Formats: sequence, structure tokens, C-alpha cells
Amino acid sequence: MLRAAVATAVVIGCLTPADGWTQAANTGAGGDPRTSVAQPEVSGKPSAVATTSIHATLGDAADPTGLRRFLSDRGVVLSFNAIADILGDTNGGTRRTATVLGRLDMQLDVDLDRLAGWKGLAFRAEAYQINGAGLTRAAVNDLAVVSELEALPSTRLYELWVEQQLFDGGLAIKVGQVAADTEFLVSQTATLFINSTFGWPTIAGTNLPSGGPAYPFGAPAVRVKYLPSPNLSFQVGLFDGDPAGPAQTWNDSDPQRRDRTGTNFRLSDPPFLIAEAAYAYNVEERDRSGRVLEEPGTVTVGGWHHFGRFDSLRVDNTGRSFADPSTTGIARRFRGNDGIYGIIDQTVYREPGKDDEGASAFVRAVGSPGDRNLVDLYIDAGIGYRGLLPTRNNDTAGVAVSYARISPSARGADRDTILETGIAMPRRRFEALIEATYQAVLGPGVTVQPNLQYVFHPGGNIPDPRDPTGQHIKNATVVGIRATLTY
Repeated sequence: MLRAAVATAVVIGCLTPADGWTQAANTGAGGDPRTSVAQPEVSGKPSAVATTSIHATLGDAADPTGLRRFLSDRGVVLSFNAIADILGDTNGGTRRTATVLGRLDMQLDVDLDRLAGWKGLAFRAEAYQINGAGLTRAAVNDLAVVSELEALPSTRLYELWVEQQLFDGGLAIKVGQVAADTEFLVSQTATLFINSTFGWPTIAGTNLPSGGPAYPFGAPAVRVKYLPSPNLSFQVGLFDGDPAGPAQTWNDSDPQRRDRTGTNFRLSDPPFLIAEAAYAYNVEERDRSGRVLEEPGTVTVGGWHHFGRFDSLRVDNTGRSFADPSTTGIARRFRGNDGIYGIIDQTVYREPGKDDEGASAFVRAVGSPGDRNLVDLYIDAGIGYRGLLPTRNNDTAGVAVSYARISPSARGADRDTILETGIAMPRRRFEALIEATYQAVLGPGVTVQPNLQYVFHPGGNIPDPRDPTGQHIKNATVVGIRATLTY
């Protein structure tokens, strides 16, 4: 199936406009001004920016009939990205195994100003063809999913929306099926890394119904973005709060099986509201000779509120522990759920005489209530370096870490069970991750990316389902390589 996906990508590429679909090189992941010199050329994160295409290598052979240019000149742009991961659990986890995972991203963008004369209106449809198996499901069982590509095999709609820009682009209103992880909670530097938590963080994917409106799901939404200046933005999104819908039966727990095609288009669930403000500083700070005076960065603050009801992980509706034999088994319910976050993306070093080589770092922290969530605190940080090797100016290397703390209610539930039953069992505490990676650019639109991850306490220190003695899942070592082809 992976070969078929890549072959399909090549065929579609012949219909793709040569340069109309790629965003400008000074655009950062998530749509804000680029302030990370170490932002990679290619990434599997939905928020990322692709700045090169294999068309530059193929030349006229990529458009033998001229159809690509014809469509592009009229504002119709079809683009895609083919990605394949080979990942192996070499130590720890629940078993030693390897998986192959592939994704073909197909995106149609239409500028309705150029096509039909409707000023400021744009349309997008994006779909994924996903095949293969993910290593988190197969072996690691971690909360921070090993690869951002990992999802059940399917062909699914991701986004389908129209956006109207007003006041010369100062105000933009987007309506349709939208994914929050394309614009919210984004770090430009973190898009380099393969683990999914460096895109949509573990705390959001774990605590929100169906993982929230993030890959592989979009949800019906309205997003409003206001830019009072080129460096300052405010945005707010109101989404249906459960992209896949609630489980109807005991064996219907997987949201990806409840919405196999991304076309549930749910409108009746309690809404999910997310808002953030971002400020990019020192973007154009140069002296008369053009030398950078201060390195650029972006600071982002935001928060979310879900209007649904959430169950306690520890006590029932009478206040008794679930471990108490007299429990009703009906969880105490809380109104709503919240999260607050802050992100700093900062270029910390620029190679002498180079605008696009050097090091950038990021730090991100997210918090949520500890009485109704599995994870109540999440922190990640990392550094990337573009052009680390003298002869490899476009390559990007990086190291990142993440930490997800298991909430007091979940830890208390484990303690109650041990005290009540007298049976020794692992107690959940936290999950942590270290990732090191190197993205090598072989040519325009073509990269390979070896990757190493080490996961501490997979699942937060849960029992190993394959261990009859109930020991916790051992720390896991994951090695792999990614290949990408971008048109």
C-alpha cells in the first residue's frame, strides 16, 4: 500500500502548480511571521510550512501539458506531501517489533479572488490517505504518540473550509471543518520533531474528547483571527467539542473507528473554545549594513475551555473512592474543562553572514485541572540547528524533551486500589520523552530523517498488558527513519 501511495503522489504531482501552493519562506508554522531559523523545510505536523518542491528538480517534466501552470494562474492549486516512517521498538515497551507507516496528504487550495473575482475569499479541502501500523499501538503504549503520522489506516477528510479576509487582511474569518492544531498551540522549532506531542501536546490529546479537533480529526468550527500589526495576532476558535462523537457501546472506545472517514460533521456536542495571542519581535531589527541586531522570537499565550461534562477519575457521585466496595460506580461529574498555555520560540544564534542558518530553541508549558484529567501539567522544550555541518546548509538537527505529569486524581485512584485490595501494582506518576533527530535535505522537496526516541514510564507507568505478573511497561527505546517527498 505504501508503494501505491507514493505512486499516486507522483501522478498527482504532475498536476500540481509549480510554486503557487508553497508559502513564503518568511512564514512560520501556524501562519505567524517566521522567527525560528531552525524551522525545517519539511514536517509531518499539520501546522508546518513546506517551502520547497521536487518540481524544482523535475523542471518542465513536472508539467508536460502546461496544466499545472494553467490552474495556478487561475488560483487553483493542488498539492501533496508523501511521508513514510520505519520505526522500531528495540528495547522496552510491551514487545520488540518494527512498523512501517505512510501518509499521503492531498490539499486543494482555491483563491476565489483570482478564480471568480470574490476579493479576499479562499477555499481549502485537505484529505489524508493513511496506511501501515503505528508503533505506539503496536508496542510502546505511550501517551506521547511516537509518530505524528500514526492513525488507523483510512482515507479521511481532514479540513474543508472557506476563509474571508477583510480590511486588507487585518481580519480573517474561517468557517467549515477546521483542525485546531494547524494554528493553535504551535511552536515553529518543534515542527522538526517526529513525535506527535511536539505538535498537538499530550495534555490536549489525552484530556479532550476524541483527542480534540486535531490530527487525524477536524471539526465544524468558526475561527476569527485579528492582526492589528504584522507582528501581533489574536485568534479565537469555536469548535464542536467531540469530533468523533461519544462512544455508544462498551466496545466502541476508539474515536478513529467511530469516525473512519472524517465526515461525521457533528454539530450537537458541547463546544470547545480556544484563544491565543502571539507577538513576534525583532523580526526586522537590522543595522544599516543589514546585520541582525537582535535575534527574533515569538511569545504566545492562550487557553481553552470545553463546555461539556467530565468524569472524576477517582471518586463516585457520593464522594466514595472507586476502590471502595460500596461505590456506586457512577463517577462524580464536573462542569467544563480548561487549559492554559504559554510558548516561547527564540532564535538564539545566527551563523555569521547567514540569515537562514543557526540555532533556535522553544519552551512550552500547559496546565489543566487535576480533578478531572489524566494529565494536569505538561512541559516540553528543545533546540534545533539548521546548517550544523559546514557542507550541509539546509539540514536541520535537533534535540527535544517532554514531560507529562499524571494528575493527583489518577495517582490517588491507584493508591486507593492498592490500599483496598492489598495487591501490589504500578502507580502512575509521569511520562517523559527525549528525542534526537536529523533532517537531511537530499534535494528540493526530498528529505530523509533518522530519529531516536527514549520514553520514560510509557503510559505514565501503567501495567504491561503482556506481563502476567503486572509489572509496569519498561522504558522504551525507539529508532527509525523518515522519508518525505513534497510537491
